[in-house]
Amino acid sequence: MKKIVVTGKSIEEAVRNGLQQWNTTEDRVKIQVLEQPSRGLFGIIGAKDAKVELELIPDAVEEAIHFLQEVFQTMSVQVRIEQKSTRDGLEFHLFGTELGMLIGRRGQTLDALQYLVNIVANRYSNTHMRIVLDAEQFRERRKKTLEELAARLADKVIRSRKEVVLEPMSPHERKVIHAKLQDHPKVRTFSRGEEPNRRVVIVTR
Repeated sequence: MKKIVVTGKSIEEAVRNGLQQWNTTEDRVKIQVLEQPSRGLFGIIGAKDAKVELELIPDAVEEAIHFLQEVFQTMSVQVRIEQKSTRDGLEFHLFGTELGMLIGRRGQTLDALQYLVNIVANRYSNTHMRIVLDAEQFRERRKKTLEELAARLADKVIRSRKEVVLEPMSPHERKVIHAKLQDHPKVRTFSRGEEPNRRVVIVTR
């Protein structure tokens, strides 16, 4: 936890001094009074300032971004993070010159980072947070690829009358396949297996 001890002629002044140091607001700190101010003899001799301890209350989004920045620093890559609010939560968009290594094969590295950043954010949040991590519009491109794959495999199932079992996918990617085929008149989908080897199965209706 980030803490500082500050002083002032009054408790209020000491708190203001601390807030100015951190450039934050009072709702972001916990305040503990360590010493009350005293006027001293004749208001001069032995006078003591107020002393308070301020503890910064962690912000879930700030902690999540800080975590990512530390990861990128460890990997020696320069990445800029832009956040965007969505109906379902937040999106963190990554910008840089070496994003391929952060995306990984079929987005596996990006998915792993997204999993970890959500753990960090929810550790500091009073309500459940959902953060989607994206780079070079990978999520949208991957969604289109999966939807095209789902359509092709649905046609294959209809022709062969045999089920098709896809490779293991993340819950998010399985959801894309299910959503694409949920209204298909001739095939249906379900998931089989346990994480992390859970797979989508496409069968005839």
